Amino acid sequence: MEEPALSGKEIARKLNRIGPGAQRGGELNQLDLAILLAAGEGKRMKSSRAKVLHEIAGRSLIAHVIKTVEPLATKELRVVVGANKEDVIQHLNQISPSAKTIYQEVRGGTGHAVKLALAGYNSSGTVLICAGDTPLLTSATLRELLKDHGSTGASATVLTTHMPDPSGYGRVLREANGDLAEIVEEKDATEIQKQTSEINSGVYIFAATDLIAALGKIGKNNAQQEEYLTDVIGILKSEGKKVSAFETPDFTEILGINDRSQLSQAGFIMNARICDALMQSGVTITDPMSTWIDITSEIDIDVTIEPGSAIKGNTKIGSAAVIGPRTTLINCEVGAQARVFESHCESSKIGESAQVGPYTHLRSGTVLAEQVRVGSFVEIKNSTIGVGSKVPHLSYVGDASIGTQTNIGAATVIVNYDGVEKHQTVIGDHVRIGSDSMLVAPVSIGDGAYTAAGSVITEDVPAGALGIGRARQSNILGWVLKRRKGSKSAEAAAKKEGSK
Repeated sequence: MEEPALSGKEIARKLNRIGPGAQRGGELNQLDLAILLAAGEGKRMKSSRAKVLHEIAGRSLIAHVIKTVEPLATKELRVVVGANKEDVIQHLNQISPSAKTIYQEVRGGTGHAVKLALAGYNSSGTVLICAGDTPLLTSATLRELLKDHGSTGASATVLTTHMPDPSGYGRVLREANGDLAEIVEEKDATEIQKQTSEINSGVYIFAATDLIAALGKIGKNNAQQEEYLTDVIGILKSEGKKVSAFETPDFTEILGINDRSQLSQAGFIMNARICDALMQSGVTITDPMSTWIDITSEIDIDVTIEPGSAIKGNTKIGSAAVIGPRTTLINCEVGAQARVFESHCESSKIGESAQVGPYTHLRSGTVLAEQVRVGSFVEIKNSTIGVGSKVPHLSYVGDASIGTQTNIGAATVIVNYDGVEKHQTVIGDHVRIGSDSMLVAPVSIGDGAYTAAGSVITEDVPAGALGIGRARQSNILGWVLKRRKGSKSAEAAAKKEGSK
């Protein structure tokens, strides 16, 4: 039996990895505290922004991690901040107002960061710890990790994976029977230890009381002279506590971001996931390699997205719409069966069965009703256009209201700005604006009215009237022969005169 098609909102929920939420009761309902480590400076990013504020697929790195952690029924979220703390805290207040921030003024290592995060935490239960720069981590993997932790009765469980190139990661060393022996940071590892490809993801689940006790025993006897969280594993093992390692087969989930190249790679992987999920849910993407879609967008079934298109922000696209090729939609709403191609649209609404493009620029505040047609080299800003109306070519419409079944002739310009203020233009139903008209706002064109081609309209045109605003033409005979002697134009004119 085939699965039913998903709606745009359901697809968006799937892409956000929210799913049905953590199960209640049993092994999965164990997460009491999540700690995100986000204090690093990210020097290799070469940026004035904090590393965790850089974005892929429409979200900051740390927002991706928070969205991954949220479904695990976490009672409390704490985030350790450091570099650019004011900006990071402001961002956290926007995306996760309930998160508690802890400032790590001196970067003393992961163990030191966790110590700070646990200050004043007196509850028992289960603690998740992960980095704030691992945007590819999924809720599904964390659920499996949490389930394994609960089923084994471990004091600590480490998420591991086998990395094709393990350089830069701490190595996971195992006993002969396969149990976790220790985790060695790369700078402290021997050449033999570096040959293992199983690495520490930096994602852990601990029993809170055991973690707090072990943190009090870690030191700085290492190459970095820092307090390593990984030392807690050895301490717990030496005390006879059970420590487990849970391996995820998909190494891409734990890829961290340290520079712009890794940021680009993570963005590529995330986009591939998004495109695949959409195609599995009933969306046609002609060329996923050249199509970029933010995870925050909602795309309904039977939509077709053609090559070179970008769907960004909180864009929503209705069923059977066709987007592209080479189209950018940013925070737009596109109705069912609409067509938008070769265009750039931002913060606009496009009605059902409307057609936009090619080479159209819809700016913020544009609202197109059903069956509107907007064509080549047209720019529209902060305007509403009624059902079935057309702005086919080479026109600018700003701060205007246009009624139904109205046609705006080629090269029409709505002159909305007097150098100080913007003014409104109101155009009624079934109006015909002649080509090359200038409508100088504020002005109103009544229902059924016409304007003559080439007119400059500075006064209201009553319903059913013809507005003409152009000077009488006069011809100055012989002007070219007198004023442009020796020119090609003068030669052509003289030749024409001589042939008479």
